[in-house]
Amino acid sequence: MRRTASLAAVATLATAALALAAPLGQAAQSTASPSHGVSVAHACAAPTKGEMACNALKVTAGTPKSAHAESDLTAAAAPAGYGPASLQAAYNLPSTSGGSGQTVAIVDAYDDPSAESDLAVYRSQYGLPACTTANGCFKKVDQNGGTKYPRGNSGWAEEISLDLDMVSAACPNCKILLVEASTATMTNLGTAVNTAVNLGAKFVSNSYGGSESSSDATYDSSYFNHPGVAITVSSGDNGYGVEYPAASKYVTAVGGTSLKTASNSRGWTDTVWSGAGSGCSAYDAKPSWQTDSGCAKRTVADVSAVADPNTGVAVYDSYAQGSGWMVFGGTSASAPLIAATYALAGTPSAGSYPASFPYAHTSALNDVTSGSNGSCGGSYLCTGTTGYDGPTGLGTPNGTAAFTG
Repeated sequence: MRRTASLAAVATLATAALALAAPLGQAAQSTASPSHGVSVAHACAAPTKGEMACNALKVTAGTPKSAHAESDLTAAAAPAGYGPASLQAAYNLPSTSGGSGQTVAIVDAYDDPSAESDLAVYRSQYGLPACTTANGCFKKVDQNGGTKYPRGNSGWAEEISLDLDMVSAACPNCKILLVEASTATMTNLGTAVNTAVNLGAKFVSNSYGGSESSSDATYDSSYFNHPGVAITVSSGDNGYGVEYPAASKYVTAVGGTSLKTASNSRGWTDTVWSGAGSGCSAYDAKPSWQTDSGCAKRTVADVSAVADPNTGVAVYDSYAQGSGWMVFGGTSASAPLIAATYALAGTPSAGSYPASFPYAHTSALNDVTSGSNGSCGGSYLCTGTTGYDGPTGLGTPNGTAAFTG
């Protein structure tokens, strides 16, 4: 399903492609991270023709640079990877206010039977308020809004845990709606997106992607054209190259960065993550708010957040093989973080296209000016630069102002 990447990205990820050949639901074999250092595995097995792949990368060996104790830990043992305190600090997000009453929907394929209980472990570990079915904070439905959940899948369960934990980390007061598609086809995942919107979610996160196709315009109108709803989509984990639905003109395409502490006034610094997807769409028209001159059609991405497994995030999952506390990267981490940031910023106005909001508030983003995700002749489509660039878009959140109408 992955589209053509640069030769450098292909060489780096050659063994990752082999890892994706694992049977459905089984853990993929480890391979080198696109940023080097730790070893990672794609959480989801290789999709069959016509399916999407999730963009979660699990650290299987090595020590991420983000492996340190969080100041807000309530348990004796500190999980490796960034937790809520670090992520809120890095992106200047309100830690105790904002998001109340907002619902962030997570759309994924297959069922995670342990989703709610695993979410409880994560939130308890970091002292976040409980989010359960009983208190009305958490709700899980199938792609039609009912309770006929699809079969379980350990790889997509890891993706679900990553998504739920990242929404919790950025917006502890948000409600969470998990919509599980029957399979990973665009039709089923798109139906789940529509269900999320029909159930009232104004923020919908999608952490999956596949090859662009001539059907994308139809998918755009059928599943992603929802004015007044912020829909985020991960840009991909294979370096330079475009995935769908990140290429949809109606969504906020979310790229990826390496996030590290720094001695600057912010206390943090971002560089382009080499695995982040980016580039020029072959099919989708350019939205009116995009004005970059090097691509006549839709350019990916719009904004970004941490995605490098070497500076990965802490996640708890008990359904997958080797369950427990793990570290994840991939643009599957950045997409739900940005969806939750939209929720912190408030409900989008009726008829608006929230993908346009950051373009009107560029000064409220941390510009990412260095790093590359592949070979594109040195252009901004694959290289971090001042202002807009493909791998990181307009930059990472600096508060919530860039995500308001």
